[in-house]
Amino acid sequence: MATIYDVAKLAKVSAKTVSRVLNGDAPVGRETREAVEAAMATLGYVPSNAARMMRSNKSGLVGLITGAISLPNEPTLPSGLPDLFIVQGIQKAMASSEMTLMIADTGGRLDRVPHLIQTFLRHRVEGLIYVAEYHQKVELPRVPADTPLVLANCFDSIGTPAVLPDDQRGQRDLVARLIAAGHRRIAYLTLPPHMVANTLRTAGYYEALAQAGIPADPALVECGDFDGREDETQILWETIDRMLRLPDPPTVLCCGNDKMAVRVYGILRSRGLKVPDEISVAGYDNYRVMAETLYPPLTTVDLSYSAMGVRAAQKLLAMISDPAAARQAREERTPTLVAGPVYWRGSVTERRASPVSQLKIVRED
Repeated sequence: MATIYDVAKLAKVSAKTVSRVLNGDAPVGRETREAVEAAMATLGYVPSNAARMMRSNKSGLVGLITGAISLPNEPTLPSGLPDLFIVQGIQKAMASSEMTLMIADTGGRLDRVPHLIQTFLRHRVEGLIYVAEYHQKVELPRVPADTPLVLANCFDSIGTPAVLPDDQRGQRDLVARLIAAGHRRIAYLTLPPHMVANTLRTAGYYEALAQAGIPADPALVECGDFDGREDETQILWETIDRMLRLPDPPTVLCCGNDKMAVRVYGILRSRGLKVPDEISVAGYDNYRVMAETLYPPLTTVDLSYSAMGVRAAQKLLAMISDPAAARQAREERTPTLVAGPVYWRGSVTERRASPVSQLKIVRED
């Protein structure tokens, strides 16, 4: 294997000059640089990253911890897809930088996270990204102050820089669009109460009603997701039955996610109700394998996971390149929120002509 001395001999320069060309830490004439680069190409010389890292204290490595790789990602199910899309967004942003992304998977075991962090630190990564499978609060081991950390799809109690979905805005925009389409009796089948996203989306639902001057009806808001209980569909059937038997029943059912909307479609059809002719349905997440293949296609809100990954990578790269930016990001303690558009499809009927408010709407006829 060729050494720096072999390159220097062939280029007829000193080893120190070759080092200057490699590290860019001192001026070198154009002809000398070209001679050194030609010699390296001829000899197939590969610089030692380890040696360079020892000199510059920079590894060019970024560590990413996720559970996306080990989770089953069957094309018909959303399980595991959110964090996988986030990872893809991170990789996309990193590809345009000079950093190398190293990915470690938790194997579904959160107790492995401290070990993985320490492993990355031993490899002298310049920054870390932790990706969660859904919007949640996490508690991670402290990392050295000189190693930037960014959280994606999660947050902690100490204000670590984070990138999160704007769940409240997403639900507010959806309900506002339904109101603009003439709906006034808008039911909301929520996620489980303990989920962070549920609290935010429910707030967005009420916010949109208040902005339109529509009184909120508690009878139109019930949990529709029961964490995979065997009788989940039966409970959901009974919930919808109660709502449809109200003196003034809902004209549209907003579902906490697209997976729930699939169940709702089935329940409504079992009751002989046509979507959207007799009742409209909307979802959340924009899992396209579901939303676009349902009949009629599902109106839903896009959870922009890939964009979250891009923003997380950009935030980390900025923190790595600028220590002042890193300090500012840590001091702000305010997460970056990423919102997605409403995808307006055939599952919701327009009850009357109405000008659409200034929302970002994607229409798919």
